[in-house]
Amino acid sequence: MADQKSAILYRMVLPDHVCPFGVRAKEMLETAGYAVDDRILSTREEVDAFKADQGVETTPQVFIDGERIGGSDDLQRYLGA
Repeated sequence: MADQKSAILYRMVLPDHVCPFGVRAKEMLETAGYAVDDRILSTREEVDAFKADQGVETTPQVFIDGERIGGSDDLQRYLGA
């Protein structure tokens, strides 16, 4: 379906910790009908490098139409959920 909404989700999934906010963000996007490009940050180094590169303090981070929406609370506001 060519007109399906899509989002990119960067979230932390470490061997000893799965970020619950990342899981929540993915569920919210899927419920809202988005195809999710789920980009897993699987090491502390990847998480730190991503945060430094994006200038953000936390993961997950959601991008829709090339725009950074923010984390799961920001996404909830964006979706009006």
